[in-house]
Amino acid sequence: MTAPPHPPRRPRRRWLRIVSGIFVTVVAAASLGVAGLQLGLPWQMDDGDRNHVYTGAAGSQRYQVHVPPHQVGTAGLPVVMAIHGCAMTGYGWNSMKSTTQFNRLADREGFIVVYPTQLISRNVIACWNSGDARDQQRHTGEPALLAGVARQVVEEYDADPARVHVAGASSGAGTAVILAATHPDVFATVTSVAGGEYGLNQVDPDDPGSMSPLDTARQARAQMGERARRVPMLIIQGERDEVVPPLVATRLVAHWTAVGDLVDDGLPNGSLDPTEKTVSVPAAEGRHAYTHSTITASDGSSVVEAYRVQGMGHAWPGPDGDGRYTDHAGPDASAIVWEFAKRHPMR
Repeated sequence: MTAPPHPPRRPRRRWLRIVSGIFVTVVAAASLGVAGLQLGLPWQMDDGDRNHVYTGAAGSQRYQVHVPPHQVGTAGLPVVMAIHGCAMTGYGWNSMKSTTQFNRLADREGFIVVYPTQLISRNVIACWNSGDARDQQRHTGEPALLAGVARQVVEEYDADPARVHVAGASSGAGTAVILAATHPDVFATVTSVAGGEYGLNQVDPDDPGSMSPLDTARQARAQMGERARRVPMLIIQGERDEVVPPLVATRLVAHWTAVGDLVDDGLPNGSLDPTEKTVSVPAAEGRHAYTHSTITASDGSSVVEAYRVQGMGHAWPGPDGDGRYTDHAGPDASAIVWEFAKRHPMR
């Protein structure tokens, strides 16, 4: 007797297709959500904002450029690259763009702003990998990518190559300092907000004296190679920062002063004959007290400027910042960065 035919399996196959379709839709939605958080949404772009991708031997890097709308097409504008910290983005959620409010300042003063953004594929909490030796070299990793971004901006926007500046926060500050060591031919000045010296990952927090600032300064000077020059540095540090303790900023001042000394004649001999001056600004209602110190060489040129902000934690100070890591009671870091940059084009 012939057995009856098997019933068709179309309903099961249809169900599998439905489940697969739902899965693909969910994954796509999640990917779009992550992309939106990291790279921003179309309606978050301001007039003058443009998104770019740099591609080079070290890989690719996404970034956003802001050009003052009334100066689009103007040649020779200065450039400020702003590098975010951990758990931030360049121009998406909790962005360096909103934290610094550089765009407003750029529109008033006439300069280009560049916001690179770290992807979680390179660091799960979007930190820049300034503590990784592979990202402390000129031709590899993040330094090569970010210097490539700077060069691409200069070329595409006909910007002034002698007035390209970099400012970073936290891990981005560490990367900014690395860029000053690896690419002194690209960046005219460097600003560190809550960051540390080149090679900070080699310093034992429990025994920092075992690796002196001069030790790491020698490494930074070696990275400069034949391109060596004194890169003026601006340092901003909160005295209540528990993420990057004030000692790190103290070391950074000594470190970068030593780098300048080594650049001068190759020896740690105090040949710059530096002069240090400090001005104290008292607290006012709703405003932190702070000190402003300057270290200048005997010829009057700037070596290091440092702001130490009383009562401030791990934050970018400024009255208009919008983000998780802002302190509205601090001095206006963005304005300070720009004023410092204006005074120090590359010689």
